[in-house]
Amino acid sequence: MRSVNVSKYMLKRPVVVTPDTELFRAIEQILVYKISGVTVINERHHPVGMLSELDCLRAIVKESYHQEEIGTHLVKDHMTEGVECIQDSEDVFEVAESMLDHKHRRRPILNDHGEMVGQLTCRQLLRAIKDFDLPPK
Repeated sequence: MRSVNVSKYMLKRPVVVTPDTELFRAIEQILVYKISGVTVINERHHPVGMLSELDCLRAIVKESYHQEEIGTHLVKDHMTEGVECIQDSEDVFEVAESMLDHKHRRRPILNDHGEMVGQLTCRQLLRAIKDFDLPPK
């Protein structure tokens, strides 16, 4: 397959939340937009974490077991930190291989200032592979 920049397939306006977003609000976003998780960004639009469906479910089950009120919990209490990010000039197939190796479903795309300008997800990767590897109908 030939080289293709992620900018061709990235989501230009992905759903994001902040660390201080209430957990139920983030869950609502995940459900409304039918996505598997969101990138957590700070006030400078720099990615600081990821919140997945599994993170949300883990929080709900844990807090229900301990009979705690989770309606006031914040994303920062349940997100996964340590975000792996990419540049829009990277090769989509190399990024796909890295995402598979690390079992990631999404990667934020940053500009030269470290600000999130897009996101690459498994769905976009499937589109890229379909466009370049499958015969036309």
